Amino acid sequence: MIKLFHSPRTRSVRIYWLLEELGLPYELHTIAFNQESLKSPDYLKVNPLGKVPAIQDDGLTMFESGAILEYLLEKYGKGRLAPPPGTPERGAFLQWVHFGEATALPPLGDLAQHTLFRPESERIAAVVTDARARLTNVLGVLEQALKGRQYLVGDEFTGADIMNGYALVLTKWFGLLSDDYPNLVAYLARLEQRPALQKALAS
Repeated sequence: MIKLFHSPRTRSVRIYWLLEELGLPYELHTIAFNQESLKSPDYLKVNPLGKVPAIQDDGLTMFESGAILEYLLEKYGKGRLAPPPGTPERGAFLQWVHFGEATALPPLGDLAQHTLFRPESERIAAVVTDARARLTNVLGVLEQALKGRQYLVGDEFTGADIMNGYALVLTKWFGLLSDDYPNLVAYLARLEQRPALQKALAS
C-alpha cells in the first residue's frame, strides 16, 4: 500500500488530493511541520531534505510532488487525470504540471519565508516586493490560460490542475487572489468544490 508522508497545508496536499481523486488505498502518515519532526533521523531516511511530501510504494521511496504525481498517474491512473503520451494535450499537461512547481510556487515560498517563517530580523522587504511582482506575472499567465476553458488542459480536470490548484489555494490564503483575476477566482471555486481537495485541506 502507498504510504504518504504529509504535513497540513504543505505541498503534500497535492498528493493527498491526487490519491483521493484516484480512489487509491493509502496509509497517511502525518508529520508535524516543525524542525524536530522533519529533521528527525527516522524521517531523514525517508527524505534527506527533511521536507514533505514523500511516498513509499512497493519498496520505492520518492519525494518531489510533481514527480510523485507523474509516477502515481503512470502506475495507477489507468488513463485518468492525464492525456495520453504523444498527444498535443499531453504536452500542455506536462507544461502546466511543471509550471505549478517551478514557476508558481517560488514566489509564494519567498512570501512565506519573509512574512511568516523567518525571524523579523531576517526578513527582507525587497524580497517580498519582488515575490509579489513575480506572483502577479504567474497569475496573469494562468488567468489568460483559463480564458474560455474550465481547466488548464481544456475541459477535463487533470493532475495539472492539482499542481496549480494548490498554488492558488496558497495565493488565496495570502489574500492575493483578487477579483482582478475572474477566471482564476471561478477556477479555484470549481476546484474547492471537489470532495478530494476538501478532504486534503481538512487534515
